[in-house]
Amino acid sequence: MTHLEQYNQIFMKLFGVAEEDLPSLIYLRGNWDSLQHIEMITMMEDTFNISINSTDVILFNSYEKGKEILRKYDVEV
Repeated sequence: MTHLEQYNQIFMKLFGVAEEDLPSLIYLRGNWDSLQHIEMITMMEDTFNISINSTDVILFNSYEKGKEILRKYDVEV
């Protein structure tokens, strides 16, 4: 499974959305709340074996922004 597929699986599983809806996901809109945000960050760290710093946790506010942030940790999605 590619990194992108793993990334998408986290979002689809956690937020219960279809793959085509992923690009529209934004923090604090719809079903992405603060508790799910922390769970998502934990899943990202576990899946990609990284530690996301607190600044990036705050900046990780959309599906698209998350891809950009993961690239900082050498995770190509």
